[in-house]
Amino acid sequence: MRKKSSQNFPATASQIWGKLQERVYRSLIHDVDQLKSRLIEEWEHFHHVFIDEAIRQWRPRLQVCIRAHRGHFEHRL
Repeated sequence: MRKKSSQNFPATASQIWGKLQERVYRSLIHDVDQLKSRLIEEWEHFHHVFIDEAIRQWRPRLQVCIRAHRGHFEHRL
């Protein structure tokens, strides 16, 4: 049985994006320039522990993928 991810940290890029998206869209965005500005602003204040944890969690998965030589590997996790 696989170990569950910590509730405190996202484990995937989509979860990281979800966290960032929540922050960006707290207020109404009127145009692309405002969206760009909000993304930059929120990224600067984003707690990068989330990204570090996602990398830490994906590293073993990537190592198994490499050992499988591009074959199926999910059953080895």
